[in-house]
Amino acid sequence: MNKNLWLLALAQGLFLTNNVVFIAINGLVGLALAPFGWMATLPVMGYVVGGALATPLVARTQRMYSRKGSFLIGLIVAMLSALLCLYAAWAKDFWLLVAATVVGGYYNANAQLYRFAAAELAVSSFKEKAVSLVLAGGLIGAVAGPNLAAATRTLMATPFAGAYLALAFVALLGLAVVAFIDFPEHKVAAQTAGGRPLLEIMKQPVFIVAALGSALGYGVMNLLMAATPLAMQQCGLPFSDAALVLEWHVIGMFAPGFFTGHLIKRFGTLRIMGIGVLLNALCIAIALSGVELHQFLIALFLLGVGWNFLFTGATTLALDAYKPEEKDKAQGALNFCVFATLALSSFASGVLVTTQGWALLNWGSIAPVALTAASLMWLAWHRRNLQSQSTNKP
Repeated sequence: MNKNLWLLALAQGLFLTNNVVFIAINGLVGLALAPFGWMATLPVMGYVVGGALATPLVARTQRMYSRKGSFLIGLIVAMLSALLCLYAAWAKDFWLLVAATVVGGYYNANAQLYRFAAAELAVSSFKEKAVSLVLAGGLIGAVAGPNLAAATRTLMATPFAGAYLALAFVALLGLAVVAFIDFPEHKVAAQTAGGRPLLEIMKQPVFIVAALGSALGYGVMNLLMAATPLAMQQCGLPFSDAALVLEWHVIGMFAPGFFTGHLIKRFGTLRIMGIGVLLNALCIAIALSGVELHQFLIALFLLGVGWNFLFTGATTLALDAYKPEEKDKAQGALNFCVFATLALSSFASGVLVTTQGWALLNWGSIAPVALTAASLMWLAWHRRNLQSQSTNKP
């Protein structure tokens, strides 16, 4: 870990602070302001829809202004978005709140590239560990996010307006951190928009499984996480309990980052992703067993660890799917798959938990978990088949 990786890990932590606070409060603010209850998570959905819409623009700004320039622009947008959310909450304007989170999606799309930038800041033999360790910076968000939301929700007369103000200061701190990171600008400048067509890159089995693993893993995690504060409120549990559950969930998401890279190096990417799938299945089983605090806590913690194994593994897998000159379009396509799935899961979580309940939401999560497992088995079979063909050649 060099200075730049430590700073990038800190930037990741501040990014996750923003995300955790958004998840913790946007559904509740949305529920208070929305014309209908099923619209409650539209502000959460707006954040990821904004990320999906911003993906092509982010790829362009990454090429035009380099990693650092694009990341700094994203943080400025994050600060403005938080202030706009504050005004929307004060004015009790639901649709302005949704619009503000859509704008904030540009920051989301930018910061999702921190994990790929980590691989560029490390030597080739350390890339898996660099990705994993920078993702581990999200532990800052695990602790700071829920506590920040709980501490600032009554800071101003309007509920949660103080949390949005605090996020503006978090973005300002992020600007200072990223300003001190030295990215390999000479390498980025040397790269062009050349290489293979995007469709050819996306047809590779390794890309398909990397996209499915990251998108479905993130989608299931978001489906259950976004609904958790609403489900716990419906079960009569206080916001402090929801903040505690989210804190341990995000700890589960990022604490394994200190050793996930080592596990991938030792046991292989597909095996670790497979363990992530099993942890997701175990999360669903525990969530279906009851709605007490300890069941929410254990289920969401396991969900976080499962996400870490899947997402870190998928990111590592994706590094084999493209050449350096293809990285902007390939990473943009991967992130678009993630954001599109997140948008669907964010909307579905609010609709299902408010109309059908927490149990049905968990039953519905089984299908994407099973599809992810099937894709991993398919890639393992494909690789064995290729190896067998190579061995049998005269």
